Amino acid sequence: MPMLDILWTHSVIVRLQNGTEKSFASIHDTIDFLENEWPTQRGDYYDAALVSCRHALARQTPPAVSRELFSSACLEAGFVIRGGIFPKSLGYKPMQPTSDHLKI
Repeated sequence: MPMLDILWTHSVIVRLQNGTEKSFASIHDTIDFLENEWPTQRGDYYDAALVSCRHALARQTPPAVSRELFSSACLEAGFVIRGGIFPKSLGYKPMQPTSDHLKI
């Protein structure tokens, strides 16, 4: 039985390397992107975002945490994003991935 999707309250809009923009409004869309379309360079935020999204589907992590970790992973990969993320010049500090975010 497939798990129900979870929608975020605000989409994350990512400008891809080819210049097109893609909007992410749900956990399933985000997991699909992380697993199938992500560039080869993957960091700690990528790992934490993927695990967190899976946990959100299982109702073990708040969706807002997954959204923030996904946004941080996008920034880490050099994507330009829109959708409620604030630049460091305005005091934005991305959530730091922890060992709890990486537990499967």
